[in-house]
Amino acid sequence: MKEQHNILIVGAGLAGLYAALNLAPRPVTVLSPMALGYGASSAWAQGGVAAAMDKNDTPEAHALDTVNAGDGIVDEDVAAYVTNAAKYHVLELTDVGTPFDRSADGGFVMSKEAAHGFARVVRVKGDQAGAAIMKTLVEEVARTPSITVIEGATALEFIVKDNAMQGIVVSEKNQTPYVIQAKAYLLAAGGAGSLYLKTTNPPSVRGLGLGMAARAGAVIADAEFVQFHPTAMDVGLDPNPLATEALRGEGAILINKFGERYMLDIHPLAELAPRDIVARANFYQHQAGNIPMLDTREAIGAHIKDEFISVYRYCEQAGIDPVTETIPIVPAAHYHMGGVATGKDGRSSIAGLWVSGEAASTGLHGANRLASNGLLEALVYAATCAGGMMQTIDAGLGQKFVPDLAVPKLGFAGVNDTAVMALRKLMSDKVGVIRDGEGLAKALRALRDLDIKYGEISTNFDNMLAAATLIAAAAYNRRESRGGHYRTDYPDKDANLQRRTEITYAQALALRDSL
Repeated sequence: MKEQHNILIVGAGLAGLYAALNLAPRPVTVLSPMALGYGASSAWAQGGVAAAMDKNDTPEAHALDTVNAGDGIVDEDVAAYVTNAAKYHVLELTDVGTPFDRSADGGFVMSKEAAHGFARVVRVKGDQAGAAIMKTLVEEVARTPSITVIEGATALEFIVKDNAMQGIVVSEKNQTPYVIQAKAYLLAAGGAGSLYLKTTNPPSVRGLGLGMAARAGAVIADAEFVQFHPTAMDVGLDPNPLATEALRGEGAILINKFGERYMLDIHPLAELAPRDIVARANFYQHQAGNIPMLDTREAIGAHIKDEFISVYRYCEQAGIDPVTETIPIVPAAHYHMGGVATGKDGRSSIAGLWVSGEAASTGLHGANRLASNGLLEALVYAATCAGGMMQTIDAGLGQKFVPDLAVPKLGFAGVNDTAVMALRKLMSDKVGVIRDGEGLAKALRALRDLDIKYGEISTNFDNMLAAATLIAAAAYNRRESRGGHYRTDYPDKDANLQRRTEITYAQALALRDSL
């Protein structure tokens, strides 16, 4: 409270660290809830970074695939902006030491993933891209004296007055909270996958950043669109290990316990259909007791040990030999296309607050994220936000220091495990792969009950409840099926709803309390 930081970054995944490096040598403070490099979804990303690196590929083709996968509501200007910047950022990561897979002639080895018309996903050792990129960035941050990382620090609440940032309430290791003020703020605090029982995300990824921004009044966009990865491994672990889409890109197929290859009858691209279609097919197989499985035996065989190290390691832990056996799978919450609404410059509706990575909704993903565009968007918008924050501060337009800042009642960072499990089960049962109006209404009423029972005990849980309420309310309002949002009572697309949606937390609460 006695000093003003220059720039404060909430979150230490790829978006947060890449932004901090782009801001060097300007002083920046990064809040990392765990030890640096741990707890971020970025490190768990297996596929890689989508970019038109091949001489026969183009950013325009990449943008077109992005638009097509997004099922009618992608912002085409944003798609063009991001895909045109993709190659530059891959080369930037290469320059700082990211060991992308290379061919004998020095070119990048690329995978073809679902809904891509070209092999354009740069990777590391098959399925190690996220971990390798994060390791590289963590090492680079450690060498950069302008970056201060506060480990074990969790942001709990934004302090906002007249729709402008004044500060952030922070707790270190669940101790007494305090306030940090800065000239500019970047929210880079990840997604919401662990609001669900079946998820590929780390346990800390519970919509905390989304909920925190929403509770402060930020406009939220496309909250209803949650991407469920079709091939999470169903081996009794929480979170579910991910069987990367690159396996299907290499020819792996989906079969059920009867040996039937069911995707052939569902979509012309079969296993490489858009993720929402494959996820629903796998969900129905799972619900019918047919045990959907990923079969890598013929297409990949023994090479899986060397080419897909993470998958093979998880199989070993589960007592499965993927060279000779199939891998049981289940759809799991993987990526939130929605988030804090931003402009093309990464600014939110709250003055002084920029957002990048999965916490943001830029318009790139639409209703269904194109495979491996997540890390790409995080890179492009981390750099974009960094540039915007620098320009704003240089112009003397940064947020002003408030010596007598009115601090809200300081909350508690910890959460009640019983409350969290009840919330996760509710979201999986009522706001999951398959939805309907009655179930969504029940979800909203149950969220109100959880709020009454557990609200105001923990600020972190309040943030989780806010994120869940926004997702459920936006899903209730969109009375059609599009991309990752599928309703059995409105199974078709409605041309009148071919647009992005916006909602505030106040609107979501009004809906919740009216049902």
